[in-house]
Amino acid sequence: MKNWHQSHKQTSRLSGKLADAVARGMGSWKFIFLQTVFVGVWIALNIVGIVRGWDPYPFILLNLIFSTQAAYAAPIIMMAQNRQAERDRHHAEADYETNRQAKEEIEELQKGLNRIEIEKLDKILALLEKKNIHK
Repeated sequence: MKNWHQSHKQTSRLSGKLADAVARGMGSWKFIFLQTVFVGVWIALNIVGIVRGWDPYPFILLNLIFSTQAAYAAPIIMMAQNRQAERDRHHAEADYETNRQAKEEIEELQKGLNRIEIEKLDKILALLEKKNIHK
């Protein structure tokens, strides 16, 4: 029997896995560091003027690159969040089912214990009656 995580993983599509990977990558310190280095190098090269006329201040090409990145990143990250919400829902459903089954088992055990206790009490009462009859 598969657990909820294995079941959900098997039904995942390549597009969903890709969205998760992109969101995981863009939500990391490594990405922030690399992007900061990229921006720093871009600005330094354009201020120093090693490559003339490439993207002078106010760095419109750099802004276009970031706008394009944001235009693609936002929906991809939203897809990853939707998949996470779906995983959470599956997990909650599996937890609910486990709890429901455990409750039923506990109720059955309680009924069994009550039955045993009643039988014990009946035996004790029978013994006491038998003892009182013989007196």
